[in-house]
Amino acid sequence: MTLPLQLQVANKCAELDIPLVGFAPADRWDSPLFEPWVPEQFRPRAIYPGTNTVIVIGIPVSLPVLETSPSIFYRELYKTVNTMLDQSSLRISIMLSELGSPTIALPRDGYGSISVLKENPVVFFSHRHAAFLAGLGNFGVNNMILTPGYGPRVRFTSVFTQAKIWGGRIMHTPLCTHCMQCVTICPVNALQEEDYPAGLTDKKTCTARSEELLQRYISPCGFCIRVCPVGEDRKQYQREQPAIYDESDPEYSDYHKAWEHVRSYGGK
Repeated sequence: MTLPLQLQVANKCAELDIPLVGFAPADRWDSPLFEPWVPEQFRPRAIYPGTNTVIVIGIPVSLPVLETSPSIFYRELYKTVNTMLDQSSLRISIMLSELGSPTIALPRDGYGSISVLKENPVVFFSHRHAAFLAGLGNFGVNNMILTPGYGPRVRFTSVFTQAKIWGGRIMHTPLCTHCMQCVTICPVNALQEEDYPAGLTDKKTCTARSEELLQRYISPCGFCIRVCPVGEDRKQYQREQPAIYDESDPEYSDYHKAWEHVRSYGGK
């Protein structure tokens, strides 16, 4: 007996150690849920005509590594997660294509370099909106997708397929607690105290910060996703007290010393 495609994709993700997978019918992009919405040229069928379903996969970023940011430790994890996403999405696309459904994998990042992003801070497809439309989470004040399991500490990529697969239910109840820790901690004041999409990130300022860290081999920044209180991963790593990020609090000095040690190596 042949398994439904949705189950075959889910099983493939389990084989590849991908904990998050969601499905969004391509026509969901044609019904704006808020303004500004995704322009037509950035929608799945404009990029790959014939797309019926967008499959979104996500890999979490380990919170204890993220806490060392900005550091070479977090940078290398970030690069590894991106590589895993690119390889996994390709393997999923090959599987579906061989089953008779033409499928393509998108790259995790679609802008080329930080210098290019500075000039035009837009990518050709938004994996964040895809994750939202696939029911994996919703937007927070930090403009990132928050997920129940990992908060904003997830990297996503997408697969476009001509297969028709039932979509996940969009998560409308906000996960963001509006604690504003992300706004407060941002070292370049790139965030606003408003819900997405009203409170958009100052992309050029954020990108300039990334460029400066890149020159020291310790990008990306990661501050706003590090302090976000949303996510079951906080319980897993016993990180439910926000005071842990107050590096003047002696109760957590062992953590602070560990982070400082890691930050002292690998970057200029």
